Amino acid sequence: MDSVCTLRVYQGEQWQEWEIARGSNLRKQLIQRGMSPHAPACRTLNCGGRGLCATCGVWIAKPEPPPEHWHDSLAYRFGYSRLSCQITIRENMEIYLDTEKKIWGKRRPRD
Repeated sequence: MDSVCTLRVYQGEQWQEWEIARGSNLRKQLIQRGMSPHAPACRTLNCGGRGLCATCGVWIAKPEPPPEHWHDSLAYRFGYSRLSCQITIRENMEIYLDTEKKIWGKRRPRD
């Protein structure tokens, strides 16, 4: 099994792509690369990745990993963006940063 995964991130009008170590935390990887999953108002006031504030939500295009944390499980169940602090990168992923959210973001539109 390869020790790196490809993470493709869409923010606004552009894609960025990185090679990420398998087992890395999604939120930490985004922040290290200057792409905050938080809305501007929450970039300094958040729970620091403990899964409590729900301000680090991202949309996962593919593949969508099953939730492992109770708060992320609720987001997944009710169609909200997923908590990046609770997602471990285990395979290649494609995500979208919600550039319009004020704090928590919106529910995913129904197909």
